Amino acid sequence: MSAKITIIGAGSVGATIAYNLAQQAFASEIVLIDINKQKALGEVLDIEQGSYFRKPIKVTCGEYEDAKDSDIVVITSGIARKPGQTRLELVQTNVNIIKSITPQIVSVAPKALYIIVSNPIDILTYVFTKISGLPEKQILGSGTSLDTARLRCVLSKKLNIAQNNIKAFIFGEHGDTSFVPWSTATVEGVPVDDYVEMMKKMGRPVEDLDKDAIIDEVRKAGGVVIANKGATFYAICNAVVDLCATLVSASESVAAVSSMMHGEYGVDDVCLSCLTIIGPDGVVGKVPMQMTDEEVALMQKSADALKAVISEIEL
Repeated sequence: MSAKITIIGAGSVGATIAYNLAQQAFASEIVLIDINKQKALGEVLDIEQGSYFRKPIKVTCGEYEDAKDSDIVVITSGIARKPGQTRLELVQTNVNIIKSITPQIVSVAPKALYIIVSNPIDILTYVFTKISGLPEKQILGSGTSLDTARLRCVLSKKLNIAQNNIKAFIFGEHGDTSFVPWSTATVEGVPVDDYVEMMKKMGRPVEDLDKDAIIDEVRKAGGVVIANKGATFYAICNAVVDLCATLVSASESVAAVSSMMHGEYGVDDVCLSCLTIIGPDGVVGKVPMQMTDEEVALMQKSADALKAVISEIEL
């Protein structure tokens, strides 16, 4: 399928997503929209001038009306997180931005699938879901898809095995209350703790898993990148482009993304991440993983933390 994809926000994240999408065969048209039209135009020109090296693609700098007939809309607009600042400290400023964007984009692209990338992702996904008037299935946040990739990166180094052999996820908030449901973590079907013991017996170079240290490293990963280079955009870009590819694929897939909860794991009326079936029809449903009571409690704790923030914002 050839898809028209609109990206709102031409900052480091939005521009990098646009560039990466321009290299993908499934993207036939990309529209980049930003309040800073000069910046958006510069990004488009730079991408467009390199499009000779792929099959023809249309890349434009546009207004909201140019998003008409978009298959996917990616929202990255917002104030970037500064060093030492938590995602949740951004909340009201970026809520106000999403409130401004929503009616303008929904009026011209009411049938598009929406991916919310701006932080705090879960709060903004919730706000967009509540105010857009769109069916919930059309809306998802990139959620913990990036956190999950970071987790597998860490585990790959410790287990000395390729990342794509690892099936482990981050659930909950994209932030400080995220957690790993370790009871479901495997290396190609082998429980991760069993895998460590097996490899030790075989004399393979694996490390013991300090699970508290691992989740702490994953939670702080973005902050470490920001402290060193000022922003994070390559990894989140890859996560979002992968989601776009899934949404235009011929079949459905399972991903850790943020969407509205309706009683799953005892959580209701909040957006956070768990295993979710997504595809050409958007959000199809949640996968009811068999977590331990302790892990379910962590999911509920994450939901409560997000609800506490939602109760203080102006919708």
